[in-house]
Amino acid sequence: MQQHSLLQRFISKPEFGPLVLLVLELVIFWSFNSDFLSLQNISNTLSFTVELGLIALAMTLLMTAGEFDLSVGSVFGFSAVLMWTVFNANLMPLGAAFLVALAFSLFIGFANGWFVTKLNIPSFLVTLGMLLVVRGTALYITDGFPQHTWTAGGNWFAALLAGSFFIGSFRMYMSVLWFALAAFAAHFVLTQTKIGNWIQASGGNPNAARARGVNVNRTKVYLFMASSAMSALAGVISSIRTSAANPNSGTGYELEVIAMVVIGGTVLTGGRGTIVGTVLGIFILRIMRNGIVMVGVPGLAYNIFIGAIILGMMALHSWLERRHNAGV
Repeated sequence: MQQHSLLQRFISKPEFGPLVLLVLELVIFWSFNSDFLSLQNISNTLSFTVELGLIALAMTLLMTAGEFDLSVGSVFGFSAVLMWTVFNANLMPLGAAFLVALAFSLFIGFANGWFVTKLNIPSFLVTLGMLLVVRGTALYITDGFPQHTWTAGGNWFAALLAGSFFIGSFRMYMSVLWFALAAFAAHFVLTQTKIGNWIQASGGNPNAARARGVNVNRTKVYLFMASSAMSALAGVISSIRTSAANPNSGTGYELEVIAMVVIGGTVLTGGRGTIVGTVLGIFILRIMRNGIVMVGVPGLAYNIFIGAIILGMMALHSWLERRHNAGV
């Protein structure tokens, strides 16, 4: 009876559906192409996964607090452009240029949070406007051309953020370690700290949270800043890996990141989020992108699979929620 109860609780968790889907993906793609689970392909998939994954972790916290950030893709591109423009102009070393880009991203996040909390403008509209402002600034700075990064060859800071090393024959990227550290920290904050309680209370019932002494506005501003900062870090890592900072990079990332978070089980209306589920959602979509190519499906069909997964997972989450509320 106790084992049955434990199984029921496990199935009712929001992470259950994404876990099942991830396992099915791995089995199906591996059955079509045995190279899918090769060390080289796993390494390559991880290198592409963590960039969007870093943004998705911060987005999970923000959506748990009941807000969205549509400007993450533009900050992703702008931060890398700013850093490499400053560095290639010999104005400062790479590490300092990164801090400048990070400072600008924090200001962007603060501006988003200020408009949302002080002027009571929906975050959807605020961050949509910021997306256009930031993307336009990046295009203006570069005249629409990518900023090359080859002058950073052998730079210790670039190696620290996006370098790689081998564990036997497996190539491990530093960015994967940064992602793992960020995921652990986000999970700990959300589930084991007062800040996590404030985040969930801010999204679940803001008025009740304020009545209990939670500074809802400050919490949301900090989360917007964290979202922009993680987007900047992801953009910089991507620019080092690809040796170019494109002002158009990150276009459409905001929707894919939100899809990862939602697939993972975070509630759209706020109040409940799961970092573990988001990590599963990240791997579901990035493995899908890699897998359909390896089995011979045209890459242009990727959005079809994303849409189908989102609809399917939303239906599953809704069904599990109804069962949980009914005490089944």
